[in-house]
Amino acid sequence: MKRLAFLAACLVALPSFAQSVPNCMQRSQQLLDALKAHNYAAATKHFDAQVAAVVTPDRLEQVWARGLPMRFGDYDGLAKGQAPKRQPDGVIVTPLHFARGWFHMRVTCNAKGAISGFRFLPGRTARPGEAEHAGPKAAHGDWGTSTPIEVTSPWGPLPGLLTLPKGKGPFPAVVLVGGSGPHDYDEAIGPNKPFRDIARGLAAHGIASLRYDKRTYAFPQRSERDMRMTIDKEVTDDAITAAHQLASHANIDLRRVFLVGHSLGAMLAPRIGRRDPSLAGLVLLAAPARSLLTVIGEQTRELGPGRGLSPQRIAKAEAARRDERKLLASADPAHPPKGRYLHAPQSYWMSLRDYDQVAVARSLHMPMLFLQGKADFQVSPTHDFARWKQVFANDPAVHFQAYPGLSHLFMHAGKTRTVADYMKPRHVAPKVIDDMAAWILKQSPRTAH
Repeated sequence: MKRLAFLAACLVALPSFAQSVPNCMQRSQQLLDALKAHNYAAATKHFDAQVAAVVTPDRLEQVWARGLPMRFGDYDGLAKGQAPKRQPDGVIVTPLHFARGWFHMRVTCNAKGAISGFRFLPGRTARPGEAEHAGPKAAHGDWGTSTPIEVTSPWGPLPGLLTLPKGKGPFPAVVLVGGSGPHDYDEAIGPNKPFRDIARGLAAHGIASLRYDKRTYAFPQRSERDMRMTIDKEVTDDAITAAHQLASHANIDLRRVFLVGHSLGAMLAPRIGRRDPSLAGLVLLAAPARSLLTVIGEQTRELGPGRGLSPQRIAKAEAARRDERKLLASADPAHPPKGRYLHAPQSYWMSLRDYDQVAVARSLHMPMLFLQGKADFQVSPTHDFARWKQVFANDPAVHFQAYPGLSHLFMHAGKTRTVADYMKPRHVAPKVIDDMAAWILKQSPRTAH
């Protein structure tokens, strides 16, 4: 799971109120110049106290030098013919071009000219001035054919791809549900596209798939503004809609539609299965068995030192997490507390407070397959995968498989045990796809309830 649960580790979002001051454009340019020079101390020079407390030089380096390139490739420069613009509310928006899309740097200044708000937001894959999202493109190969499709959501259509095997259907099929953060339909991380690998690999085995942009990726600004955001808005609702759309397709066997969830998507697979009992089964890739707050805390403690976090910052994060737990424990779900934690509104954390994925999974009557990379440093083979195995040790409908040397992405693991390992081009291990396909093809069609 990514370090932040809502807008991903590479995004910095701080609430602020803009002031239309003459030098805010200059401040924004100074900030960008410092980032390009990798002078992170200079980049933070004009932050106000609130921003400076959160966005330290070390944190900024993690975002600019690691987080953004991991997700969007190398920075190419400003869009040709584009320039920073002042919005009506005084916010300075600068379009930045990365290898795999556009990104917007939003800077807000207070009346004294200090930077009081700073964030990066996906600008989508289209060039500024063009359609917001050019959309996925059709593709074909020995594995079959991928065709653009849209998944319906309350916020608008979610671009995606329907991948069909060669031959004549109806085919068994899977819906691919991504991890935390604003993922695209390929779940692209750096140069790697695990969902593309899985979709094409399954198609070679005669299994269709549907993958789609998460709502937080397709509508980044709306998701950022939504102070009533929940886990169901982010993941569950759209996954169920996608499964229903897939089942209604003429080339799909509606009795054999499965859900494949990765990381957060795997954690929520039981929640999705509970709401949609027509699913033929669940495949859980790197599924946390513990709460999201617990997993994030473990990552901070164990991986923080290697990422440059001081003991003081780790202790501060631990204290904030304890405070968050206390706040949620006494809160009324109908009236979530105000404010944010880890950039997500409290409504988001409230929607997860009472969710126990292990208990929900035990209540389901559908087959499940758990897969885990043994070199995963984000979801623990010891604390998460082992717990799932213990709970379902005597259930013949639940199967497990672990893979030595494979990472959280089910690719060959690197040596740093950080997200820097994901920057090397790799592919999902064929054995993982083969095992997944074999299990899916062995399952009996779902009977009506």
